[in-house]
Amino acid sequence: MSIQELSPAQARERLAHGAVLIDVREAHERAGGMAEGARGVAKGELQADPAAHLPRHDQEILLICQSGKRSADAAQFLLQAGYTHVASVTGGTVAWREQSLPLVQPLSSAADRDFYDRYSRHLLLPQVGEAGQRRLQQSRVLVLGAGGLGAPAGFYLAAAGVGHLRFADHDRVERSNLHRQIVHTEASVGQLKVDSARERLLALNPSIEVEAVPERVTSENVDALLEGVDVVLDGSDNFPLRYLLNDACIKHATPLVYAAIERFDGQVSVFDAGRQRGVAPCYRCLFPEPPPPEFAPNCSEAGVLGVLPGLAGVLQATEVLKLRLGAPADGWADPLMARHGVDVAIIYEAWLGRALGSGWVPVADLTMDQKIGKLGDWRVTFYAATPARAGQLRSKLTEFAPSLPKGTGLTFRDAP
Repeated sequence: MSIQELSPAQARERLAHGAVLIDVREAHERAGGMAEGARGVAKGELQADPAAHLPRHDQEILLICQSGKRSADAAQFLLQAGYTHVASVTGGTVAWREQSLPLVQPLSSAADRDFYDRYSRHLLLPQVGEAGQRRLQQSRVLVLGAGGLGAPAGFYLAAAGVGHLRFADHDRVERSNLHRQIVHTEASVGQLKVDSARERLLALNPSIEVEAVPERVTSENVDALLEGVDVVLDGSDNFPLRYLLNDACIKHATPLVYAAIERFDGQVSVFDAGRQRGVAPCYRCLFPEPPPPEFAPNCSEAGVLGVLPGLAGVLQATEVLKLRLGAPADGWADPLMARHGVDVAIIYEAWLGRALGSGWVPVADLTMDQKIGKLGDWRVTFYAATPARAGQLRSKLTEFAPSLPKGTGLTFRDAP
């Protein structure tokens, strides 16, 4: 059954003669402007119960969307449902705007207008949509550290609309921080990092809340810091604090998004052992005990390429968003976390300019075609929770090691 198509000018003329014009876009799309005289009813809502919105089957009905495809699909649906006089507006609202026909703003609060405008590109993603964006708006995230990792992560979490960010850091901004801690400026030198971060993030997105906690994180205040948060982002730079945070996250059943950087190398992962006891590992599974100090220098001792913490921090922010948005059926938002077996840590080598890992690989799932065969000439470190698991991994890799791409370097690090 063919669909009648009308130009925007023809649709406006028919509207003046009694036709009903329905804008079938989602509410966030209509917030940018609707054809004058149109009623907003999302396509899914219209198709779920057409009679509730269009009680007369013989009424002249015109449908409009953004570019014309959805309105044509909805028109076809209505024809099949028994409506006899249905047409679609060719080119949709885009063409209506290009022809300088009048547009109107739907009635909404200032907060809703800001929401629909600010997050319009998120709202277009089916994997986010309005429901997902509202979920981010209601989320509470603890960012431990407003330095190299917390600075870029905080920027993107604020921009993405995470509703409440709690920054904990006792340190003050130094000029040597500025080449990598991009949330701070020259004017921030000497200021508490959490206060500097709060100012910049609220300037970026005044619709969120940023809580500044100018305290050193200790065993005495860590429980209070985790109170009510949905995710913890670890931007710390020392092992005692990482272990403290790991243990607290397990106790509070809160996901921990971890990263560490040194010179040109960084690593990122998600530990969710508190919510998935016996299934997901924790930070202590990866590092049962801290290495000697000489093998884990901090940035002030070893140096760091300025862009590296930005890369790792943005990956951390991505993992936080994935955790809060959930993992839909297509798997795009599966967190970067271990589940069982032998684990592969994601590593990024800034000097070589490529990502060196893609998550955690259970022993049973290790196949050359699906997992290891795509490593190319990357150098990958395999971390095993126990010596027995390390042995399993070595045996598995030995089976197809001759078929690995030339140049692949594999390093094993056993737990003691």
